[in-house]
Amino acid sequence: MGTLFIVATPIGNLEDITLRALRVLSEADLIAAEDTRTTRALLTRHGIRNRLLSYNEHNMRARTPQLLSALEIGDIALVSEAGTPGVSDPGYQLLRAAVDAGFATVAVPGPSAVIAALAVSGLPMREFTFLGFVPRRAGDRRRALTAVATEPRTLVLFESPHRLRRTLADMRATLGDRRIAVCRELTKAFEEVFRGTISQALGHFSEPRGEFTLVIEGALTTTRPTADDDAVRQQLLGLKADGAKARDAVAQVASTFGLPKRSVYQLWLDLEHGGSSP
Repeated sequence: MGTLFIVATPIGNLEDITLRALRVLSEADLIAAEDTRTTRALLTRHGIRNRLLSYNEHNMRARTPQLLSALEIGDIALVSEAGTPGVSDPGYQLLRAAVDAGFATVAVPGPSAVIAALAVSGLPMREFTFLGFVPRRAGDRRRALTAVATEPRTLVLFESPHRLRRTLADMRATLGDRRIAVCRELTKAFEEVFRGTISQALGHFSEPRGEFTLVIEGALTTTRPTADDDAVRQQLLGLKADGAKARDAVAQVASTFGLPKRSVYQLWLDLEHGGSSP
């Protein structure tokens, strides 16, 4: 029986790969790759010729049994387009199936956008909470952010350029105007690390481009998110737009900001009667 190797590959700079990873990629009987073109460029850069088979979110259901059969007779190296397979990338399904089938699984660690962003953020990194990609839909995204509003550990998440500004605005409304490091195109030619507040990040990234990793200051253990009326109104407006009932919206916002329900309800009534919005 073969072994499934979970191989971390560069997140940008093709030099960021371990000697062990290069050996595993050259010796494996098959490489299962999220993007065969990206992986082929990496292999060519390092003089490796090996068999590639695509394994991505579109074909993983059909490919998984095929790869399990291949493991019966040889080793497979699983790689994603960048970073570690299974971490916000395809790979978990094959790993789970291989474990359930009794195959040996081995991690070959390497580059990580999460760790790289934490390292340069200037924010506490002893403990952190990784959120992956937050939900695309506005209401789901606000609820996900509200759920971690009182989390004291540093938060890390990924975001695409076309949703960055909406996510930053929702973060300011749900978490308060905290310190943030916005890391763009890590390890690539146009790498950028912006440090400041969420509001300052919104002003800086007027036309976002590239891939983003966000590192956000955790909540102070003795306080709730900033309870200024603008932030409270912003979250109420978002919940109202999502069709939330007054009772549910008031309860959620009061819990997030540590405010009396009656004062939050008064703000809700102001919005209902055409009160000014932020």
